[in-house]
Amino acid sequence: MPVFTVSIALTWILYLALYFMAFFWLRRAWRIFRKKDYSEVALKGGEPPKNPEKWAPFTGIVNLAAGLVAVWVALGVPLYIATGIAIGPFMDFNTWIGIAGSTLWLKIFADFVISRQAHPFKFGKKKKE
Repeated sequence: MPVFTVSIALTWILYLALYFMAFFWLRRAWRIFRKKDYSEVALKGGEPPKNPEKWAPFTGIVNLAAGLVAVWVALGVPLYIATGIAIGPFMDFNTWIGIAGSTLWLKIFADFVISRQAHPFKFGKKKKE
């Protein structure tokens, strides 16, 4: 009987979270590209930039790419386990967990960079409006 450890629990949590992350990321890309809803583009402190239309393609591409990779991993792992058909490099545990983790962190970093570029730092005294 296999031993249940913290490592196994965290692996399952990450694997199951891939479905939810893919859903939210693809939904956000759908809202940006199809519905032209820029309310979640390049947020900093909960506030959108002055011109969210300018940053929408970058945010949309990041969300679309991360969502597609998450779907690829989430469907590729059980497909390989069940049938032996590999639609990616999922024959090794370290490979698919590395792809999933890297995707998550790269998405977080890319969103951070986009939001900081959309809200530039202003030097000098703040002017009252």
